[in-house]
Amino acid sequence: MKYIHHRCRFPTAASGILVLLLALGGNHELALAAPAEAEAAAAAAAGATQGHLQPKRNLIFMISDGFGQTSEAMARGFVQQQQQNQQNQKQDGYSQWTNALDSLLVGSVRTRSSDTWVTDSAAGATAYSCAQKTYNGAIGVDEGGRPCGTVLEAARLRGYLTGLVTTARITHATPAAFAAHVVDRDMEDLIAQQLLQFAPSANNNNKTAAAASTVVPAVDLMLGGGLCHFVPNGSNSEKNQSCRADSLDLWQAARQSGVTTITQKQELDALVTAASRKLPLLGLFAPGHMAYEIDRARTAQPSLLEMTTSALQILHNATTTANNNSSSSSGFFLMIEGARIDMAGHDNDPAAHLRDILEYWRTVDAVRSFVDDHPDTLLVSTSDHETGGMALGVDPEYLWNPQVLDPVARSAESVCARLRAMSDDDGDQSVDDYVAETVLPKHLGIRNATDAEVDTVVGAAGMDSKRCKRTVGGVVSKRAHIGWSTGGHTGADVGLYAYGSSNGSQLQQDALRMFRGNMDNTQVGRALAAYLNVSLEDATKAVVRRPSTLALAKRRPNTTLASASANKPYADHN
Repeated sequence: MKYIHHRCRFPTAASGILVLLLALGGNHELALAAPAEAEAAAAAAAGATQGHLQPKRNLIFMISDGFGQTSEAMARGFVQQQQQNQQNQKQDGYSQWTNALDSLLVGSVRTRSSDTWVTDSAAGATAYSCAQKTYNGAIGVDEGGRPCGTVLEAARLRGYLTGLVTTARITHATPAAFAAHVVDRDMEDLIAQQLLQFAPSANNNNKTAAAASTVVPAVDLMLGGGLCHFVPNGSNSEKNQSCRADSLDLWQAARQSGVTTITQKQELDALVTAASRKLPLLGLFAPGHMAYEIDRARTAQPSLLEMTTSALQILHNATTTANNNSSSSSGFFLMIEGARIDMAGHDNDPAAHLRDILEYWRTVDAVRSFVDDHPDTLLVSTSDHETGGMALGVDPEYLWNPQVLDPVARSAESVCARLRAMSDDDGDQSVDDYVAETVLPKHLGIRNATDAEVDTVVGAAGMDSKRCKRTVGGVVSKRAHIGWSTGGHTGADVGLYAYGSSNGSQLQQDALRMFRGNMDNTQVGRALAAYLNVSLEDATKAVVRRPSTLALAKRRPNTTLASASANKPYADHN
Protein backbone atom coordinates (compact mmCIF):
# COMPACT_ATOMS: atom_id res chain seq x y z
CA MET A 1 0.00 0.00 0.00
CA LYS A 2 1.35 3.43 -0.92
CA TYR A 3 0.76 6.74 0.77
CA ILE A 4 0.46 9.29 -2.01
CA HIS A 5 0.37 13.07 -1.66
CA HIS A 6 -2.64 14.44 -3.55
CA ARG A 7 -2.04 17.99 -4.72
CA CYS A 8 -5.60 19.09 -5.52
CA ARG A 9 -5.90 22.44 -7.23
CA PHE A 10 -8.67 24.93 -6.59
CA PRO A 11 -9.65 28.24 -8.18
CA THR A 12 -7.65 31.09 -6.70
CA ALA A 13 -9.14 34.20 -5.15
CA ALA A 14 -7.53 37.39 -3.91
CA SER A 15 -9.32 37.11 -0.61
CA GLY A 16 -8.48 36.58 3.05
CA ILE A 17 -9.18 32.97 3.96
CA LEU A 18 -8.62 31.14 7.22
CA VAL A 19 -8.42 27.39 7.18
CA LEU A 20 -8.28 25.77 10.60
CA LEU A 21 -7.60 22.06 10.97
CA LEU A 22 -7.29 20.50 14.38
CA ALA A 23 -5.44 17.09 14.41
CA LEU A 24 -3.19 15.69 17.13
CA GLY A 25 0.45 15.72 17.73
CA GLY A 26 2.86 17.14 20.24
CA ASN A 27 3.78 20.53 21.69
CA HIS A 28 5.85 23.54 20.79
CA GLU A 29 8.24 25.82 22.63
CA LEU A 30 6.43 29.02 21.66
CA ALA A 31 4.39 30.64 24.42
CA LEU A 32 0.71 31.49 24.07
CA ALA A 33 -0.69 34.83 25.16
CA ALA A 34 -3.27 34.87 27.93
CA PRO A 35 -6.83 34.24 26.70
CA ALA A 36 -7.81 37.92 26.81
CA GLU A 37 -4.67 38.89 24.91
CA ALA A 38 -5.30 36.16 22.35
CA GLU A 39 -8.80 37.46 21.73
CA ALA A 40 -7.53 41.03 21.43
CA ALA A 41 -4.91 39.90 18.94
CA ALA A 42 -7.57 38.01 17.01
CA ALA A 43 -9.81 41.05 16.87
CA ALA A 44 -6.92 43.11 15.58
CA ALA A 45 -6.08 40.41 13.04
CA ALA A 46 -9.66 40.46 11.81
CA GLY A 47 -9.00 43.95 10.58
CA ALA A 48 -12.64 44.97 10.81
CA THR A 49 -15.27 45.96 13.33
CA GLN A 50 -19.01 45.51 13.41
CA GLY A 51 -20.67 47.78 10.88
CA HIS A 52 -17.65 47.94 8.56
CA LEU A 53 -17.03 45.94 5.41
CA GLN A 54 -14.44 43.25 6.16
CA PRO A 55 -12.32 41.28 3.71
CA LYS A 56 -13.64 37.86 2.75
CA ARG A 57 -12.34 35.10 4.98
CA ASN A 58 -13.04 31.38 5.14
CA LEU A 59 -12.50 29.17 8.16
CA ILE A 60 -11.90 25.46 7.55
CA PHE A 61 -11.69 23.71 10.89
CA MET A 62 -10.52 20.09 10.72
CA ILE A 63 -10.79 17.67 13.63
CA SER A 64 -9.04 14.29 13.54
CA ASP A 65 -11.12 12.56 16.18
CA GLY A 66 -9.18 10.36 18.61
CA PHE A 67 -5.85 10.89 16.83
CA GLY A 68 -2.94 10.91 19.30
CA GLN A 69 0.74 11.64 18.96
CA THR A 70 1.65 7.96 19.17
CA SER A 71 -0.91 7.16 16.46
CA GLU A 72 0.80 9.73 14.28
CA ALA A 73 4.21 8.13 14.96
CA MET A 74 2.71 4.72 14.11
CA ALA A 75 1.38 5.87 10.74
CA ARG A 76 4.56 7.79 9.92
CA GLY A 77 6.67 4.73 10.74
CA PHE A 78 4.46 2.57 8.54
CA VAL A 79 5.04 4.81 5.50
CA GLN A 80 8.76 5.07 6.24
CA GLN A 81 9.01 1.28 6.46
CA GLN A 82 7.24 0.97 3.10
CA GLN A 83 9.68 3.37 1.52
CA GLN A 84 12.64 1.43 2.88
CA ASN A 85 11.20 -1.80 1.48
CA GLN A 86 10.57 -0.24 -1.93
CA GLN A 87 14.05 1.25 -2.10
CA ASN A 88 15.77 -1.87 -0.75
CA GLN A 89 17.45 0.28 1.86
CA LYS A 90 19.46 -1.21 4.69
CA GLN A 91 18.40 -0.62 8.30
CA ASP A 92 20.95 2.18 8.70
CA GLY A 93 19.56 3.95 5.63
CA TYR A 94 16.12 4.60 7.09
CA SER A 95 13.59 6.84 5.38
CA GLN A 96 13.32 10.51 6.37
CA TRP A 97 9.76 10.81 5.01
CA THR A 98 7.41 13.08 6.95
CA ASN A 99 3.64 13.40 6.78
CA ALA A 100 1.42 16.31 5.77
CA LEU A 101 1.22 17.64 9.33
CA ASP A 102 4.80 17.26 10.56
CA SER A 103 6.03 20.63 9.31
CA LEU A 104 2.91 22.40 10.59
CA LEU A 105 3.31 21.64 14.31
CA VAL A 106 2.93 24.80 16.41
CA GLY A 107 1.60 23.64 19.78
CA SER A 108 -0.72 21.39 21.75
CA VAL A 109 -4.21 21.49 23.23
CA ARG A 110 -5.49 20.56 26.70
CA THR A 111 -8.67 18.51 26.43
CA ARG A 112 -10.38 17.95 29.80
CA SER A 113 -14.13 18.54 30.16
CA SER A 114 -15.85 20.29 33.08
CA ASP A 115 -16.62 17.09 34.98
CA THR A 116 -13.65 14.82 34.24
CA TRP A 117 -10.00 14.89 33.20
CA VAL A 118 -10.87 12.57 30.28
CA THR A 119 -13.26 14.21 27.84
CA ASP A 120 -15.66 12.63 25.38
CA SER A 121 -16.22 13.97 21.87
CA ALA A 122 -19.38 15.84 22.82
CA ALA A 123 -17.76 18.01 25.49
CA GLY A 124 -14.56 18.28 23.45
CA ALA A 125 -16.34 19.54 20.34
CA THR A 126 -18.52 21.91 22.37
CA ALA A 127 -15.36 23.48 23.82
CA TYR A 128 -14.28 24.29 20.27
CA SER A 129 -17.71 25.34 19.01
CA CYS A 130 -19.00 27.35 22.00
CA ALA A 131 -15.65 28.15 23.67
CA GLN A 132 -17.07 26.79 26.94
CA LYS A 133 -16.26 23.85 29.18
CA THR A 134 -19.17 21.46 29.65
CA TYR A 135 -19.86 17.96 30.92
CA ASN A 136 -19.28 14.73 28.99
CA GLY A 137 -22.27 14.01 26.78
CA ALA A 138 -23.27 17.65 26.31
CA ILE A 139 -23.97 18.86 22.76
CA GLY A 140 -23.91 22.65 22.35
CA VAL A 141 -25.04 23.32 25.93
CA ASP A 142 -23.23 24.67 28.98
CA GLU A 143 -22.74 22.96 32.36
CA GLY A 144 -26.31 23.81 33.32
CA GLY A 145 -27.80 22.35 30.15
CA ARG A 146 -28.51 25.78 28.59
CA PRO A 147 -27.90 26.23 24.82
CA CYS A 148 -24.70 28.05 23.86
CA GLY A 149 -24.27 29.66 20.48
CA THR A 150 -21.56 28.08 18.31
CA VAL A 151 -18.97 29.56 16.01
CA LEU A 152 -20.85 28.04 13.06
CA GLU A 153 -24.11 29.68 14.14
CA ALA A 154 -22.36 32.99 14.82
CA ALA A 155 -20.77 32.84 11.37
CA ARG A 156 -24.18 32.24 9.79
CA LEU A 157 -25.60 35.28 11.55
CA ARG A 158 -22.78 37.33 10.02
CA GLY A 159 -23.56 36.09 6.49
CA TYR A 160 -21.04 33.28 6.09
CA LEU A 161 -22.00 30.07 4.34
CA THR A 162 -21.47 27.02 6.56
CA GLY A 163 -20.65 23.33 6.16
CA LEU A 164 -20.08 20.09 8.07
CA VAL A 165 -18.18 17.11 6.63
CA THR A 166 -17.68 13.88 8.59
CA THR A 167 -17.17 10.15 8.15
CA ALA A 168 -19.46 9.55 11.14
CA ARG A 169 -23.21 10.04 11.33
CA ILE A 170 -23.90 13.73 10.75
CA THR A 171 -25.84 13.58 14.05
CA HIS A 172 -22.81 12.20 15.93
CA ALA A 173 -21.17 14.17 18.73
CA THR A 174 -18.55 16.22 16.89
CA PRO A 175 -20.59 17.59 13.96
CA ALA A 176 -23.69 17.92 16.13
CA ALA A 177 -21.87 20.16 18.62
CA PHE A 178 -21.50 22.86 15.97
CA ALA A 179 -25.19 23.15 15.03
CA ALA A 180 -27.38 21.43 17.65
CA HIS A 181 -28.19 21.81 21.34
CA VAL A 182 -29.20 18.81 23.47
CA VAL A 183 -28.20 17.74 26.96
CA ASP A 184 -27.43 14.14 25.94
CA ARG A 185 -25.49 13.21 22.81
CA ASP A 186 -27.65 10.11 22.31
CA MET A 187 -30.66 12.30 21.42
CA GLU A 188 -29.76 11.94 17.76
CA ASP A 189 -33.36 12.00 16.48
CA LEU A 190 -33.72 15.47 17.97
CA ILE A 191 -30.29 16.48 16.69
CA ALA A 192 -31.41 15.56 13.15
CA GLN A 193 -34.46 17.80 13.57
CA GLN A 194 -32.32 20.67 14.81
CA LEU A 195 -29.85 20.34 11.93
CA LEU A 196 -32.80 20.95 9.61
CA GLN A 197 -34.46 23.46 11.98
CA PHE A 198 -37.55 21.29 11.75
CA ALA A 199 -40.33 21.44 14.33
CA PRO A 200 -43.40 19.24 13.59
CA SER A 201 -46.60 21.19 13.02
CA ALA A 202 -49.30 20.80 15.63
CA ASN A 203 -51.78 19.19 13.25
CA ASN A 204 -49.67 16.39 11.74
CA ASN A 205 -49.83 14.20 14.87
CA ASN A 206 -46.18 13.20 14.43
CA LYS A 207 -47.13 10.89 11.54
CA THR A 208 -45.24 12.58 8.75
CA ALA A 209 -43.12 15.63 8.17
CA ALA A 210 -44.72 16.31 4.79
CA ALA A 211 -47.32 18.69 6.22
CA ALA A 212 -44.92 20.40 8.62
CA SER A 213 -43.37 23.82 8.41
CA THR A 214 -40.79 24.48 5.73
CA VAL A 215 -37.35 23.08 6.51
CA VAL A 216 -34.59 25.70 6.61
CA PRO A 217 -31.35 23.81 7.42
CA ALA A 218 -29.15 25.20 10.19
CA VAL A 219 -26.13 24.37 7.99
CA ASP A 220 -25.80 25.11 4.26
CA LEU A 221 -23.81 21.97 3.39
CA MET A 222 -23.76 18.65 5.28
CA LEU A 223 -21.91 15.54 4.04
CA GLY A 224 -21.44 12.27 5.93
CA GLY A 225 -23.42 9.29 7.21
CA GLY A 226 -26.48 8.95 9.44
CA LEU A 227 -29.38 8.74 6.98
CA CYS A 228 -31.19 6.45 9.43
CA HIS A 229 -32.01 9.41 11.70
CA PHE A 230 -33.73 11.27 8.85
CA VAL A 231 -36.13 8.60 7.57
CA PRO A 232 -39.26 7.41 9.39
CA ASN A 233 -39.46 4.37 11.64
CA GLY A 234 -40.41 1.41 9.48
CA SER A 235 -38.21 2.29 6.50
CA ASN A 236 -36.39 -0.96 5.78
CA SER A 237 -34.82 -0.61 2.35
CA GLU A 238 -31.09 -1.30 2.12
CA LYS A 239 -30.22 2.39 1.82
CA ASN A 240 -33.00 3.87 3.95
CA GLN A 241 -32.82 1.79 7.11
CA SER A 242 -34.40 3.84 9.89
CA CYS A 243 -33.17 4.16 13.45
CA ARG A 244 -35.68 6.83 14.45
CA ALA A 245 -38.07 6.15 17.29
CA ASP A 246 -40.89 8.01 15.51
CA SER A 247 -42.44 8.31 12.06
CA LEU A 248 -41.10 11.73 11.13
CA ASP A 249 -39.79 11.82 7.56
CA LEU A 250 -37.16 14.53 7.72
CA TRP A 251 -35.63 13.46 4.43
CA GLN A 252 -38.86 14.01 2.53
CA ALA A 253 -39.48 17.30 4.34
CA ALA A 254 -36.04 18.52 3.30
CA ARG A 255 -36.60 17.55 -0.33
CA GLN A 256 -40.00 19.25 -0.43
CA SER A 257 -38.42 22.39 1.00
CA GLY A 258 -35.90 22.63 -1.84
CA VAL A 259 -32.88 21.10 -0.11
CA THR A 260 -30.60 19.19 -2.49
CA THR A 261 -30.55 15.64 -1.08
CA ILE A 262 -28.13 12.97 -2.29
CA THR A 263 -27.11 9.48 -1.16
CA GLN A 264 -24.72 8.35 -3.92
CA LYS A 265 -21.09 9.19 -4.62
CA GLN A 266 -21.95 9.75 -8.28
CA GLU A 267 -24.48 12.40 -7.28
CA LEU A 268 -21.82 14.28 -5.35
CA ASP A 269 -19.42 14.08 -8.27
CA ALA A 270 -22.09 15.51 -10.57
CA LEU A 271 -22.84 18.41 -8.21
CA VAL A 272 -19.26 19.66 -8.28
CA THR A 273 -19.41 20.26 -12.04
CA ALA A 274 -23.07 21.28 -12.24
CA ALA A 275 -23.88 24.88 -13.12
CA SER A 276 -27.19 24.91 -11.23
CA ARG A 277 -27.64 25.97 -7.61
CA LYS A 278 -26.52 23.27 -5.12
CA LEU A 279 -27.15 24.78 -1.68
CA PRO A 280 -28.53 23.95 0.78
CA LEU A 281 -27.09 20.46 0.35
CA LEU A 282 -27.62 17.34 2.48
CA GLY A 283 -25.56 14.34 1.38
CA LEU A 284 -25.83 11.22 3.55
CA PHE A 285 -24.07 8.19 2.11
CA ALA A 286 -24.74 5.50 4.73
CA PRO A 287 -27.53 4.64 7.19
CA GLY A 288 -25.03 4.86 10.08
CA HIS A 289 -21.35 5.74 10.13
CA MET A 290 -19.54 5.67 6.81
CA ALA A 291 -17.25 2.71 6.20
CA TYR A 292 -13.72 2.53 7.49
CA GLU A 293 -11.32 3.51 4.71
CA ILE A 294 -9.90 -0.04 4.75
CA ASP A 295 -13.40 -1.43 3.99
CA ARG A 296 -14.82 1.35 1.80
CA ALA A 297 -16.36 0.37 -1.53
CA ARG A 298 -14.73 2.98 -3.78
CA THR A 299 -17.72 3.44 -6.09
CA ALA A 300 -20.37 3.41 -3.36
CA GLN A 301 -19.18 5.92 -0.76
CA PRO A 302 -16.99 9.00 -1.19
CA SER A 303 -13.83 9.20 0.90
CA LEU A 304 -13.06 11.97 3.38
CA LEU A 305 -10.77 13.47 0.74
CA GLU A 306 -13.49 13.39 -1.91
CA MET A 307 -16.14 14.91 0.35
CA THR A 308 -13.71 17.63 1.42
CA THR A 309 -12.60 18.65 -2.05
CA SER A 310 -16.23 18.67 -3.21
CA ALA A 311 -17.29 20.81 -0.25
CA LEU A 312 -14.44 23.26 -0.80
CA GLN A 313 -15.30 23.60 -4.48
CA ILE A 314 -19.02 24.11 -3.85
CA LEU A 315 -18.58 26.60 -0.99
CA HIS A 316 -15.81 28.49 -2.76
CA ASN A 317 -17.92 28.87 -5.89
CA ALA A 318 -20.97 29.92 -3.89
CA THR A 319 -19.15 32.60 -1.93
CA THR A 320 -17.23 33.87 -4.94
CA THR A 321 -20.36 34.39 -7.03
CA ALA A 322 -22.70 35.43 -4.21
CA ASN A 323 -22.24 39.17 -4.75
CA ASN A 324 -20.40 39.09 -8.09
CA ASN A 325 -17.47 40.38 -6.06
CA SER A 326 -15.38 37.91 -4.09
CA SER A 327 -13.86 40.64 -1.92
CA SER A 328 -17.25 41.60 -0.49
CA SER A 329 -18.62 38.10 0.06
CA SER A 330 -18.39 37.02 3.71
CA GLY A 331 -16.85 33.63 2.95
CA PHE A 332 -17.58 30.31 4.61
CA PHE A 333 -17.03 28.21 7.74
CA LEU A 334 -16.39 24.50 7.17
CA MET A 335 -15.79 21.87 9.86
CA ILE A 336 -14.22 18.62 8.61
CA GLU A 337 -13.97 15.55 10.85
CA GLY A 338 -11.91 12.41 10.33
CA ALA A 339 -14.22 10.52 12.66
CA ARG A 340 -13.35 6.88 12.21
CA ILE A 341 -9.76 7.29 13.41
CA ASP A 342 -11.36 7.44 16.85
CA MET A 343 -13.62 4.42 16.34
CA ALA A 344 -10.75 2.19 15.26
CA GLY A 345 -8.95 3.32 18.41
CA HIS A 346 -11.95 2.23 20.47
CA ASP A 347 -11.75 -1.15 18.74
CA ASN A 348 -7.97 -1.36 19.33
CA ASP A 349 -7.75 -2.11 15.59
CA PRO A 350 -4.36 -0.81 14.41
CA ALA A 351 -4.84 -1.47 10.68
CA ALA A 352 -8.20 0.32 10.42
CA HIS A 353 -6.78 3.11 12.59
CA LEU A 354 -3.82 3.42 10.23
CA ARG A 355 -5.84 3.57 6.99
CA ASP A 356 -8.11 6.34 8.29
CA ILE A 357 -5.07 8.32 9.45
CA LEU A 358 -3.53 8.04 5.99
CA GLU A 359 -6.80 9.26 4.48
CA TYR A 360 -6.84 12.19 6.89
CA TRP A 361 -3.29 13.09 5.83
CA ARG A 362 -4.36 13.01 2.17
CA THR A 363 -7.19 15.36 3.08
CA VAL A 364 -4.83 17.72 4.93
CA ASP A 365 -2.61 17.73 1.86
CA ALA A 366 -5.56 18.73 -0.34
CA VAL A 367 -6.54 21.54 2.03
CA ARG A 368 -2.94 22.69 2.07
CA SER A 369 -3.13 22.92 -1.72
CA PHE A 370 -6.22 25.06 -1.29
CA VAL A 371 -4.20 27.30 1.05
CA ASP A 372 -1.34 27.54 -1.44
CA ASP A 373 -3.77 28.60 -4.16
CA HIS A 374 -5.22 31.34 -1.96
CA PRO A 375 -2.54 33.68 -0.58
CA ASP A 376 -4.60 34.81 2.43
CA THR A 377 -5.37 31.36 3.78
CA LEU A 378 -4.48 29.83 7.14
CA LEU A 379 -4.49 26.13 7.98
CA VAL A 380 -4.68 24.80 11.56
CA SER A 381 -5.26 21.20 12.78
CA THR A 382 -6.06 19.40 16.17
CA SER A 383 -8.20 16.69 17.76
CA ASP A 384 -10.84 16.61 20.48
CA HIS A 385 -8.97 13.87 22.45
CA GLU A 386 -6.74 10.79 22.10
CA THR A 387 -8.26 7.31 21.92
CA GLY A 388 -6.84 3.93 22.88
CA GLY A 389 -3.66 4.91 24.71
CA MET A 390 -1.50 3.34 22.00
CA ALA A 391 2.07 2.25 22.74
CA LEU A 392 4.65 1.36 20.07
CA GLY A 393 6.63 -1.44 21.66
CA VAL A 394 5.49 -4.05 24.16
CA ASP A 395 7.62 -5.19 27.10
CA PRO A 396 10.23 -6.65 27.13
CA GLU A 397 11.38 -6.06 23.54
CA TYR A 398 12.46 -2.69 22.17
CA LEU A 399 10.73 -2.95 18.81
CA TRP A 400 7.52 -2.69 16.87
CA ASN A 401 6.79 -4.07 13.40
CA PRO A 402 5.07 -1.67 10.95
CA GLN A 403 5.14 -4.23 8.13
CA VAL A 404 2.59 -6.39 9.96
CA LEU A 405 -0.12 -3.83 9.13
CA ASP A 406 0.51 -3.74 5.38
CA PRO A 407 -1.31 -6.93 4.28
CA VAL A 408 -4.33 -6.41 6.56
CA ALA A 409 -7.30 -6.02 4.21
CA ARG A 410 -10.33 -5.65 6.49
CA SER A 411 -11.25 -3.96 9.74
CA ALA A 412 -11.99 -5.94 12.88
CA GLU A 413 -15.51 -4.53 12.59
CA SER A 414 -15.97 -6.16 9.18
CA VAL A 415 -14.41 -9.45 10.30
CA CYS A 416 -16.55 -9.65 13.43
CA ALA A 417 -19.78 -8.87 11.60
CA ARG A 418 -19.20 -11.96 9.44
CA LEU A 419 -17.90 -14.15 12.29
CA ARG A 420 -20.82 -13.38 14.57
CA ALA A 421 -23.30 -14.00 11.76
CA MET A 422 -21.68 -17.38 11.06
CA SER A 423 -21.86 -18.38 14.72
CA ASP A 424 -25.65 -18.04 14.48
CA ASP A 425 -25.86 -19.78 11.11
CA ASP A 426 -25.88 -23.47 10.18
CA GLY A 427 -23.99 -22.95 6.94
CA ASP A 428 -21.77 -25.46 5.19
CA GLN A 429 -18.47 -23.90 6.27
CA SER A 430 -17.49 -24.06 9.93
CA VAL A 431 -16.23 -21.01 11.79
CA ASP A 432 -12.94 -22.86 12.42
CA ASP A 433 -12.33 -23.43 8.70
CA TYR A 434 -13.39 -19.89 7.79
CA VAL A 435 -10.97 -18.41 10.30
CA ALA A 436 -8.06 -20.64 9.28
CA GLU A 437 -8.61 -20.41 5.51
CA THR A 438 -9.98 -16.88 5.04
CA VAL A 439 -9.90 -14.54 8.04
CA LEU A 440 -6.30 -14.96 9.11
CA PRO A 441 -4.51 -15.31 5.74
CA LYS A 442 -6.72 -13.09 3.57
CA HIS A 443 -8.33 -10.53 5.87
CA LEU A 444 -5.65 -10.10 8.53
CA GLY A 445 -2.64 -10.95 6.35
CA ILE A 446 -1.37 -13.67 8.70
CA ARG A 447 -0.35 -16.62 6.52
CA ASN A 448 1.57 -18.51 9.18
CA ALA A 449 -1.00 -18.36 11.96
CA THR A 450 -0.38 -20.38 15.10
CA ASP A 451 -2.97 -22.68 16.62
CA ALA A 452 -3.33 -20.17 19.45
CA GLU A 453 -4.15 -17.37 16.99
CA VAL A 454 -6.73 -19.53 15.23
CA ASP A 455 -8.32 -20.42 18.56
CA THR A 456 -8.37 -16.77 19.64
CA VAL A 457 -10.20 -15.57 16.53
CA VAL A 458 -12.60 -18.55 16.55
CA GLY A 459 -13.42 -17.74 20.16
CA ALA A 460 -14.17 -14.12 19.23
CA ALA A 461 -17.10 -15.31 17.11
CA GLY A 462 -19.05 -16.06 20.28
CA MET A 463 -18.35 -12.69 21.92
CA ASP A 464 -20.36 -9.48 21.86
CA SER A 465 -19.39 -7.00 19.17
CA LYS A 466 -17.10 -4.85 21.29
CA ARG A 467 -15.08 -7.77 22.72
CA CYS A 468 -14.91 -9.47 19.33
CA LYS A 469 -13.42 -6.40 17.64
CA ARG A 470 -10.83 -5.84 20.34
CA THR A 471 -9.90 -9.53 20.30
CA VAL A 472 -9.44 -9.63 16.51
CA GLY A 473 -7.55 -6.34 16.55
CA GLY A 474 -5.45 -7.70 19.39
CA VAL A 475 -4.15 -10.55 17.22
CA VAL A 476 -2.73 -8.03 14.73
CA SER A 477 -1.52 -5.70 17.49
CA LYS A 478 0.39 -8.51 19.21
CA ARG A 479 2.25 -9.39 16.01
CA ALA A 480 3.08 -5.71 15.43
CA HIS A 481 4.12 -5.20 19.08
CA ILE A 482 1.52 -2.48 19.51
CA GLY A 483 -0.05 -2.04 22.93
CA TRP A 484 -3.28 -0.35 24.04
CA SER A 485 -4.02 0.96 27.53
CA THR A 486 -7.77 1.35 27.02
CA GLY A 487 -10.72 0.87 24.70
CA GLY A 488 -11.78 4.42 25.58
CA HIS A 489 -10.25 7.87 25.61
CA THR A 490 -7.25 9.19 27.51
CA GLY A 491 -6.50 12.57 29.08
CA ALA A 492 -3.46 13.28 26.89
CA ASP A 493 -2.92 16.63 25.25
CA VAL A 494 -3.38 16.68 21.48
CA GLY A 495 -1.37 18.45 18.81
CA LEU A 496 -2.00 21.81 17.22
CA TYR A 497 -0.82 22.57 13.69
CA ALA A 498 -0.91 25.72 11.54
CA TYR A 499 0.11 26.70 8.02
CA GLY A 500 -0.22 29.75 5.82
CA SER A 501 0.93 30.66 2.36
CA SER A 502 4.24 32.48 2.12
CA ASN A 503 2.32 35.15 0.21
CA GLY A 504 -0.28 35.51 2.95
CA SER A 505 -1.54 38.87 4.20
CA GLN A 506 -0.85 40.51 7.55
CA LEU A 507 -4.29 39.26 8.61
CA GLN A 508 -3.13 35.70 8.04
CA GLN A 509 0.22 36.19 9.76
CA ASP A 510 -1.46 37.68 12.84
CA ALA A 511 -3.91 34.79 12.90
CA LEU A 512 -1.06 32.27 12.75
CA ARG A 513 0.42 33.74 15.92
CA MET A 514 -2.84 33.11 17.78
CA PHE A 515 -2.33 29.36 17.53
CA ARG A 516 0.95 28.79 19.35
CA GLY A 517 2.12 26.94 22.45
CA ASN A 518 -0.10 24.96 24.81
CA MET A 519 -3.76 26.09 24.62
CA ASP A 520 -6.92 25.07 26.41
CA ASN A 521 -9.57 23.81 23.99
CA THR A 522 -11.85 26.72 24.95
CA GLN A 523 -9.08 29.18 23.99
CA VAL A 524 -9.07 27.64 20.53
CA GLY A 525 -12.82 28.18 20.30
CA ARG A 526 -12.55 31.83 21.32
CA ALA A 527 -9.79 32.42 18.78
CA LEU A 528 -11.93 30.93 15.98
CA ALA A 529 -14.80 33.30 16.73
CA ALA A 530 -12.49 36.28 17.14
CA TYR A 531 -10.81 35.70 13.77
CA LEU A 532 -14.15 35.53 12.00
CA ASN A 533 -15.19 38.69 13.88
CA VAL A 534 -18.41 37.03 15.08
CA SER A 535 -20.22 37.08 18.41
CA LEU A 536 -20.94 33.85 20.29
CA GLU A 537 -23.18 35.87 22.63
CA ASP A 538 -25.38 37.03 19.74
CA ALA A 539 -25.50 33.45 18.48
CA THR A 540 -26.66 32.24 21.89
CA LYS A 541 -29.50 34.79 21.91
CA ALA A 542 -30.59 33.65 18.46
CA VAL A 543 -30.41 29.96 19.38
CA VAL A 544 -32.70 30.19 22.41
CA ARG A 545 -35.36 31.78 20.21
CA ARG A 546 -35.19 28.97 17.64
CA PRO A 547 -38.29 26.66 17.80
CA SER A 548 -36.29 23.50 17.12
CA THR A 549 -34.13 24.01 20.24
CA LEU A 550 -37.03 24.28 22.68
CA ALA A 551 -37.33 20.51 23.22
CA LEU A 552 -34.19 20.14 25.30
CA ALA A 553 -33.36 17.16 27.54
CA LYS A 554 -34.99 16.36 30.78
CA ARG A 555 -32.15 14.51 32.50
CA ARG A 556 -29.89 16.12 35.08
CA PRO A 557 -27.11 17.88 33.12
CA ASN A 558 -24.19 16.45 35.10
CA THR A 559 -25.34 12.82 34.87
CA THR A 560 -22.42 10.89 33.41
CA LEU A 561 -22.56 9.75 29.82
CA ALA A 562 -21.89 6.15 30.86
CA SER A 563 -25.16 5.92 32.77
CA ALA A 564 -27.11 7.76 30.10
CA SER A 565 -25.96 5.61 27.20
CA ALA A 566 -25.28 2.20 28.72
CA ASN A 567 -27.96 0.56 26.59
CA LYS A 568 -27.42 2.59 23.42
CA PRO A 569 -26.25 0.81 20.25
CA TYR A 570 -23.38 3.26 19.73
CA ALA A 571 -22.23 3.62 23.35
CA ASP A 572 -18.81 2.09 22.61
CA HIS A 573 -17.85 4.91 20.22
CA ASN A 574 -17.65 8.11 22.21
